[in-house]
Amino acid sequence: MEWRKSWEKNWDSIKYCSDACRKNKSKNKSTLEEQILLKLQSRSRDSSICPSEVLPADDKQDKVKMEEVRQAARRLVHQGLIEITQKGQVVDPSKFKGPIRLRIKKVT
Repeated sequence: MEWRKSWEKNWDSIKYCSDACRKNKSKNKSTLEEQILLKLQSRSRDSSICPSEVLPADDKQDKVKMEEVRQAARRLVHQGLIEITQKGQVVDPSKFKGPIRLRIKKVT
């Protein structure tokens, strides 16, 4: 979600980027976030995962469910817990396109 000038005065209370996002909020979003963190914590500190690894085999080709995992990943980035990468480089969670990987945020 990108910062918008119209939200300037109440940025800290913004939870949804649009009415469509608010209406389509996922009931299992915390579960997806937990699953992402569990997968990452079960790997070595430098490892990353593909978002599809969070889904059951039957759902890996479902674009809607994959987008829900990507949204959960964006929320975790916003919380400062993980990073989204492409070709090993950290990308902006609101601007990436194409295949991504998720990893625990590296401490600098």
